[in-house]
Amino acid sequence: MSKPHRPTSSNDAPRGGRARSAGDILGKIGDTAFKRFGFVQGAVVSRWGEIVGERYAKVSSPESIRFPAGRKSGGVLTLLVEGAHAPLMQHLTPLIIDRVNRFFGYEAVNRLVFRQGRPPASPPPLNRPALRAVPKELGEGLRQIVDPELRACLEALAARLESSNGPPLVDKPEDTPVPVIIRSE
Repeated sequence: MSKPHRPTSSNDAPRGGRARSAGDILGKIGDTAFKRFGFVQGAVVSRWGEIVGERYAKVSSPESIRFPAGRKSGGVLTLLVEGAHAPLMQHLTPLIIDRVNRFFGYEAVNRLVFRQGRPPASPPPLNRPALRAVPKELGEGLRQIVDPELRACLEALAARLESSNGPPLVDKPEDTPVPVIIRSE
């Protein structure tokens, strides 16, 4: 019996696995960066406002979580806290630990360490142009769509098209002759 043909280069190799969304891939890249700086889950940083509330998220941000060797519980969470808010945050330590552990779903953190500094500012909200009303002739057809999410997406698309200045302008390619290759024999 002969062995099955195996490709010699990576370009000839059949592609394996399934198609993945870009969010899945980018999430893993971000997780690697967060783990490098002491975070098991990057969601702790991105969802800090949900964990402790917006009031405390404005004056604090998580810096790192350090676990004892070989364990994923009983960690130490380091928080960056703005100046005069540190004593208040120290009084709220049991509440913060409880909320962080509730976020993880197990007792991941049992101690907080505070470091004074200014937490990074949240990015300003995007300034989006105002949408015009959907044209009447399109609005009637869109109202017949049963799925509310699809209808909302199509209404937003129609409003965007209505607020634009028409189709995009494309430069016409110049009439340049195709070069001819002459063989000399």
